Amino acid sequence: MPAHILVLDDEKNYLLIIQSILEDEGYDVTTLSDPEMGLAYLEDSEVDMVLTDMKMPGLTGQDVLEHCKKTYPHIPVLIMTAFGSIEAAVEAMRIGAFDYITKPFANEELLLSVSKAEQYAATQQENIRLKREIRDRYSKDNIIARGKGMQQVMDMVDRAAPSKSTVLILGESGTGKELIARSIHSSSPRREAPFVTVNCMALNSGVLESELFGHEKGSFTGATAMRKGRFEQANKGTLFLDEIGELSPELQVKLLRVLQEHQIERVGGAETFDVDIRIVAATNKNLQEAVSKGEFREDLFYRLNVVSIFMPPLRERREDIPLLAAHFLEKYSKENEVSISGFSTAAMDYLSAYEWPGNVRQLENVVERCTVLSRSETIDADDLPPEIKDEEAQFKSAVDLLPAKLNLADTMDKIEGALVKRALVRNEFVQVKAAEMLGLSKSNLQYKLKKYGLAGK
Repeated sequence: MPAHILVLDDEKNYLLIIQSILEDEGYDVTTLSDPEMGLAYLEDSEVDMVLTDMKMPGLTGQDVLEHCKKTYPHIPVLIMTAFGSIEAAVEAMRIGAFDYITKPFANEELLLSVSKAEQYAATQQENIRLKREIRDRYSKDNIIARGKGMQQVMDMVDRAAPSKSTVLILGESGTGKELIARSIHSSSPRREAPFVTVNCMALNSGVLESELFGHEKGSFTGATAMRKGRFEQANKGTLFLDEIGELSPELQVKLLRVLQEHQIERVGGAETFDVDIRIVAATNKNLQEAVSKGEFREDLFYRLNVVSIFMPPLRERREDIPLLAAHFLEKYSKENEVSISGFSTAAMDYLSAYEWPGNVRQLENVVERCTVLSRSETIDADDLPPEIKDEEAQFKSAVDLLPAKLNLADTMDKIEGALVKRALVRNEFVQVKAAEMLGLSKSNLQYKLKKYGLAGK
């Protein structure tokens, strides 16, 4: 599809010449002699670039440029100006014009500028498409949250997303903390701005400081050029700090200053830069315990913990396991170009019963493995890794997850309640079938349902 170019010039002869040149090259051209009509046209039409004269009665080319930069920043604007008005063209370039063309111009000069603008516009459109695709992918509507725990998480996302407040996401590794951080961003007013991630555990303190704050040329050995850090890259958007509990004491102080003053300094620099970012942090550590041990600053903890969201482990959201498994199966079937319709009952029983110490990340890994290795149209129990089917190992894994100091009677009650709930879920809440699975009479099951508060579920 040819690029659509809007040409604005009060000299109608130039409009005719430019239209003829561009249409001969296959472009779709709209010409207008009134710049105000041009701005109105932009509101109702899909335009790929604007070519405007600098001096026109009423609105100038600079007025058109400023309007486009504010309202349609993805549309490149080319300025045409008389030879004696080069200074005005230079000023237009300073405020964001894509290029300028001096009148009278050679046809080749015009076409070269338009061709470059066309490539730029195509790149901008692709970026917009990719951003929209990513935003849709991480929309809260696409997050699997059937269980009560995850529904509470999504309710917190709904309430927190519109605000500017920092968010602290807590939970075990593999529970999907980054997914929730992205969902907060995609549901927020900052959705069109960058979402930038930093894993605070992946880099040593010195490298992480440069990664976060950037550095000036020559600030250390190997700093051969100035580099913007993640704070600057995330300006107007969201910065996701994963594994925040691993920050060194020195970086904790620097992060606290950013949260308080909304300013940064690059490593080796003296200039201060304002930054407008929203911080979303995540950790699998108990930060309150780290604070009491002197390992994490108390003032930073309270700055981060304005809104806290707890991600439940997968073993506490078993209702979501069949849906998550089906989602990952569809994803990896497409990636590997295989046709697998689903899971056998036996395979799903094993997946639903497993304790998943690695949480959703481990489930995704298992489903990907099965998708690649399965030789049939359905994933069966034989396709599952041995650890998923090892009930003794599962039991040991579950026991290892329990705290060392506990009350045996209370713990046995919790285990029994969990087993009763699991039987209900696996039998779609049909009590007769659940009682049969547990080896109980229906009346005994009903007693336990009331005991564990499951009677109304």
